[in-house]
Amino acid sequence: MGGSLLFLLLLLLYFNYNPTQHAFFLRCPFKSLTSYHCAGCGSQRAIHHLLHFRFYSAFRLNPFMVLSLPLVFYGIGAKIYNYIFQKEHRVQLFYKPWFVYGYFAVAIIYWVLRNIPYAPFSYLAPYE
Repeated sequence: MGGSLLFLLLLLLYFNYNPTQHAFFLRCPFKSLTSYHCAGCGSQRAIHHLLHFRFYSAFRLNPFMVLSLPLVFYGIGAKIYNYIFQKEHRVQLFYKPWFVYGYFAVAIIYWVLRNIPYAPFSYLAPYE
């Protein structure tokens, strides 16, 4: 219950406050140290845009995060289903080693590609 409340409070925070306009949002430590984008750079701003139904803007900020959301919602939906119906249904895909390693491999490749300053890779970097 506490996790759900925290999640809803975070959604309210991101809905009401644009991370580009408020200094209390955390800045990416990797970008601050190296000036390169990490795989998560742009996610806070993308969440703000998604909550306002600006899907294209969110996608331009972090396409990997936006494309990963269906997996996140599927996993959360399975947790809610288990809680409501007192089941222990597991999303088998999330427990397959090939999926876990493959997902992280794609994240690392995305991380590298979004820092290449030439088109089409430069489109993966968040717009400033």
